[in-house]
Amino acid sequence: MTGFSFEIQAHDGAARTGVIKTPRGEIRTPAFMPVGTAATVKAMLPAQVRDTGADILLGNTYHLMLRPGAERIARLGGLHKFMGWERPILTDSGGFQVMSLSKLRKITEEGVRFHSHIDGSEHFLSPERAMEIQRLLGSDIQMVLDECPAFPATEQDIEKSLALSMRWAARSKIAFAEQPGHACFGIVQGGVYPHLRQRSAEELKAIGFDGYAVGGLAVGEPQTAMFETLDAVVPHLPADKPHYLMGVGKPDDIVGAVLRGIDMFDCVIPTRSGRNAQAFTREGTLNLRNARHADDPAPLDSACGCIACRRFSRAYLHHVVKANEIIAAMLLTAHNLTYYQDVMAMLRDAIPKGETARVAARVAQAYARED
Repeated sequence: MTGFSFEIQAHDGAARTGVIKTPRGEIRTPAFMPVGTAATVKAMLPAQVRDTGADILLGNTYHLMLRPGAERIARLGGLHKFMGWERPILTDSGGFQVMSLSKLRKITEEGVRFHSHIDGSEHFLSPERAMEIQRLLGSDIQMVLDECPAFPATEQDIEKSLALSMRWAARSKIAFAEQPGHACFGIVQGGVYPHLRQRSAEELKAIGFDGYAVGGLAVGEPQTAMFETLDAVVPHLPADKPHYLMGVGKPDDIVGAVLRGIDMFDCVIPTRSGRNAQAFTREGTLNLRNARHADDPAPLDSACGCIACRRFSRAYLHHVVKANEIIAAMLLTAHNLTYYQDVMAMLRDAIPKGETARVAARVAQAYARED
């Protein structure tokens, strides 16, 4: 079986482009992972997601352990077969969802006991159980269990949480054990405190992981704080391993993070926005509920090759949005995911040419405007 590896092909300052190789296929970086939380990318078929240019999807331990259950998915052949996606899958360990969605949670050294947001049933998630679930799912990249404190939090609270997350990371790595062709990523925590972020990075390096994620951002802090945190932590991550910024973000967040050395991203924004009448374009964000689109025969984005832009006008999209037709969510989601993958392709093309800053500035300028 081919192993897991990462090859950097070009640099432009801190930005880099390369390829992650897995037994299920290559992942071109910088990469955006569409979110398939509950074994589906909402409003999309797997083949359509692939047609947008996606090399990898994200699934979630928390949601899949609650419904339909990791053991059931394993009996049915694993997550790839279950959801009809044969390329790589990364699974988040569920720590963030326990914090943001679950009820009556209690965190101890052993793990976290919580009540399901679906039916109130009680569950327990430990580092060992999180890794067991991900193994049952068959995910290609598995994330350690961490605690995700809410923003804002005091430095003392963040430091205490960080210490627990590092102990859980060590236990997660032991539980991951040997899985040829699969990878285990550590997660840097530490809030917006540079010295805590750096300490977290050093402790994770000592444990040793196949990749390193930056977690605990995009939870309410301003973009400047996120970028300052990345400036502080990314230089302390192993340069020869993938760097993953979790849960980020909007297009201007992504290009700014790529300039700071991030290789992988995931976020619900393009799919959630598609279901809420928002489209991301080279002109910035468009709100298809706005009346100004009602008579507009132009496509969403004349440079986009998605089905929404090839076949339909802004006027039509405005109409199906206002009429609450299912096709509105389908078309706008397909467009948004295509746009995100186009941005990643532009970055991959720009990095070897030394033009990353120019591409990033153009995207950031477009997203300084709102429809």
